[in-house]
Amino acid sequence: MAGHSKFKNIMHRKGAQDKKRSAMFSKLSREITVAAKMGMPDPDMNPRLRLAVNAAKAQSMPKDNIQRAIDKAAAAGGEDYEEVRYEGYGPGGVALIVEALTDNRNRTATNVRTAFSKNGGNLGASGAVSHGFDRLGLIEYKVGAGDEETVLEAAIEAGADDVESDMGEDGGHSIWTSVDALHEVAAALEKVLGEADSVKLAWKPNITVAMDESSAGTLLKLVDTLDDDDDVQTVWGNYEIPDEVMEKLG
Repeated sequence: MAGHSKFKNIMHRKGAQDKKRSAMFSKLSREITVAAKMGMPDPDMNPRLRLAVNAAKAQSMPKDNIQRAIDKAAAAGGEDYEEVRYEGYGPGGVALIVEALTDNRNRTATNVRTAFSKNGGNLGASGAVSHGFDRLGLIEYKVGAGDEETVLEAAIEAGADDVESDMGEDGGHSIWTSVDALHEVAAALEKVLGEADSVKLAWKPNITVAMDESSAGTLLKLVDTLDDDDDVQTVWGNYEIPDEVMEKLG
């Protein structure tokens, strides 16, 4: 156990997807369909599908929508999506990893490249930045799950590798595990802390870059542009934006 810290890995601005609920449900549905198509249509027998369903439930996606997405995997003539990962640099030399599910690789590549070039970034080759990240499991809880000591003890007992707690108003607990241990740790934590806010695979940066106001504004525009693309599922970065800078940016 590496202990815990105040560090927060910012995936994208919290609340951005809440304002685009329909688009968010579409992305969640796509991931559920792909996961169901790649394995068993039963979440209990398909770890990736279980992750996708849990993510959808965490965003209050209706059960009927979830089931339709699962059923769509078995339907004849449905869309055939493939996973694509893009890597590049944003303003200030920030490293970004963009994960997408697409039925048209050329379209997605063009959109991602354009987003980077128009917002102070450069799209790199495969592997350009991922060497600076670790692929890990991430379990997130809101502040109300417990104080730092309570969550830390529960995480140690469950077999997690690291815990980062931010007890601020918009903070929470980030519990890190190996990819293979994610489901086992999440199940153990649920018995003690209740259902997690999210359980997912993540890219955790080894080193973070602190952003100033000028670079942060451009970076967030780039991240939002990428996130607005229907094919893009997640955007991960090694940036850290100080609270005072976020307040100025509004």
